[in-house]
Amino acid sequence: MKRSSKFTAILIFLIVFSAGLTSAHQGGHFHKGDGTIFSQWHLKNGTLISGNYHTGNSRFIELEQEEGKLLKIELESLKDPDKQTATARIEHFKTFNDPVHIYPDYTIPHHRTNYRFLWISIALFILTLLIAKESLVILKRFRNGLTKWVFATCSFSILLVLGFACKKSTESVVETIPSTIPKTSTTFIDSAFAPFKATVTTSSDNTYYYVSSNGVPTHGMMVGITSWQQQVPIPQSYTGTNSWSIPLQPVYAETPLPTTTNLMKGAVAIAVNGIPIFNALNNRGVDSYLIGELDTWGGHCGRADDYHYHAAPLHLSSTSGELPIAFALDGFPVFGSKEPDGSIMKELDVCHGHVISNGVYHYHGTTNYPYVVGSMKGKVTLDPTTTAPENQIIPQAFASPLRPATTPLSGAVITAFASTGTNAYKLTYQIGSKFGYVEYNWDASNKYTYKLTDVSGAVSTTTYQRK
Repeated sequence: MKRSSKFTAILIFLIVFSAGLTSAHQGGHFHKGDGTIFSQWHLKNGTLISGNYHTGNSRFIELEQEEGKLLKIELESLKDPDKQTATARIEHFKTFNDPVHIYPDYTIPHHRTNYRFLWISIALFILTLLIAKESLVILKRFRNGLTKWVFATCSFSILLVLGFACKKSTESVVETIPSTIPKTSTTFIDSAFAPFKATVTTSSDNTYYYVSSNGVPTHGMMVGITSWQQQVPIPQSYTGTNSWSIPLQPVYAETPLPTTTNLMKGAVAIAVNGIPIFNALNNRGVDSYLIGELDTWGGHCGRADDYHYHAAPLHLSSTSGELPIAFALDGFPVFGSKEPDGSIMKELDVCHGHVISNGVYHYHGTTNYPYVVGSMKGKVTLDPTTTAPENQIIPQAFASPLRPATTPLSGAVITAFASTGTNAYKLTYQIGSKFGYVEYNWDASNKYTYKLTDVSGAVSTTTYQRK
């Protein structure tokens, strides 16, 4: 190889190599599957954020997350240990980064130039000129197939380097997490309950959004239960001062309250069809779904013949679309299996939710435990008359028992449940090859009549008067 050719090859190598090292700062564009371990940052409001330090100033820091996403966080919103870490990082990188990477105090831009890609583009341009020069020399000496081979090799080299340059050059957009939670708009909550206003009534004041219903859903009930306590659904008076209350101003709990050891009594959320959602664990601390206590829709009846869910009512998404399917009693919304924008659900935290792009927390309903709420992300008030694990949130609506609580019926499987007239229902269950029935109704004076036919054919009838 002639000296000029050797010089050209060395020059090309140095240009491309230096381009990859230019604009040094911590981090790159982290992609799923890269095996990257992200740092954890703790906000004063209780939020835990994952991401590696990218840059910052006296007011903000930016964290780089997957796919090059940049998250802007107020320095003052960090807890003291993380604030000290961030401040140290800012001072450290000031010592060797180009001034263009140290943003002025007044702002952090939403877009910025990818200098690595710019340098590689320049390198490719120079490389192309050098290749053209060498090709002219070769062309003069050889006018045969060798020239085509050289051009093919050079073209492949350009594509290879270009692919490397573009592989992780995603433009980053900064998103900001506010240090305080904005008050929930009643218009937003209204939009979620709107499809069910035929059976749900709502109102609000400055503190709460109130939901009234009779506790009986319009979808099917009871079918599919294999562990039945002989309860059947009847209307409940969730109205007036006994309405469901959703806080309009959520506040992050300093320590989220885990549902594994708490809230095994009462509801943790209210679905947008007016049906309460209880802890995934029953009052014995057992997963209601796994032991067959729930019907096809994720619900069953409690000791007051009150219908409620223990699993996420994901079937409501067929009506709600991208709107919430429920609201937790700490004020945060519960979405279905997709994000509010319709995209695939992102990874969930231990509370069974996460923060979205506007900085507002929300839960998700899933088909896996804990189904709706793993821990209460927001602050809640506990009923002082109850103790863990059977403690409960207040305020909330309460069911009114009508008849004495019944006991489990071993081996019973509920096969059918249907309306037989106005305010009348019939439940069919099976034990082995035999069937039993519960037929009940109520009149305008709230007199309830129950006719029970067991699998042996024995019949008993009882009546109860509701006040």
